[in-house]
Amino acid sequence: KQWYQRRVAITAGGGVDIEEVAEKTPERVFKIPVDIFEGISDEAAVDLAHKLEFEGDAIPQAAREIKKLYELFIGVDATQVEVNPFGLTDENEVVCFDAKMNFDDNAQFRQKDIFEMEDTSETDPRELEAAKHDLNYIAMEGNIACLVNGAGLAMATMDIIQLHGGSPANFLDVGGSVQESQVEKAFNLLTRDPAVKAIFVNIFGGIVDCKVIATGIINACNKTGLELPLVVRLKGSNMEAARKLLGESGLDMKAYDEFDDAAGAVVKFVN
Repeated sequence: KQWYQRRVAITAGGGVDIEEVAEKTPERVFKIPVDIFEGISDEAAVDLAHKLEFEGDAIPQAAREIKKLYELFIGVDATQVEVNPFGLTDENEVVCFDAKMNFDDNAQFRQKDIFEMEDTSETDPRELEAAKHDLNYIAMEGNIACLVNGAGLAMATMDIIQLHGGSPANFLDVGGSVQESQVEKAFNLLTRDPAVKAIFVNIFGGIVDCKVIATGIINACNKTGLELPLVVRLKGSNMEAARKLLGESGLDMKAYDEFDDAAGAVVKFVN
């Protein structure tokens, strides 16, 4: 990807996925970057219409539709608007015959009408519950539950568990502004999974306060009566105070300083 900005990708080879056209006939796919301040100019829209092989009176029609599609893209906070096919009716009107759209989750607060139409009937109830508490949770098929801050560290945590021969039960990123109540909710989610045999808490306190995490862990364990093996690694902001809290809590847990040691330990608990 050459552009870290909005862009339009088009092809006159409608009826199939643009990925397939790009693979088999890349010369038929045209991509243009879009200036975030100026949008799609009249000239660019007409050029796109020509590249889509419209002719005659259909060219200005297609150009107008292209500009309107971009306005729609901006207006609804879309991350993608895919139109296929984009063509002519028997009356020579340019029409978007079918389309699919993706929306930016971060814009939910101002696109409430759109997000209220979401069909959640096939979504894991735990993922829906996590989202209500601003937790990023994805269920997996393993037996080691993970509570981590930051998507990158969460991915690395799952990788190192697998490296040691274990299998993660979930992806769970509590984020950088997590509060004690969210940690409790996260623990409730993890402990309700019958497949979970151990819990691994891996926190790097760059933004997040390790003491907040520790307090949330203690409260959650006391409320749920946690009986699963618990491995905790806290590094960074306020970690000494956090370790002191955990040490005085009376919880049956194992604390580690090193990432690899902690991952190896939690896998041994399960195996």
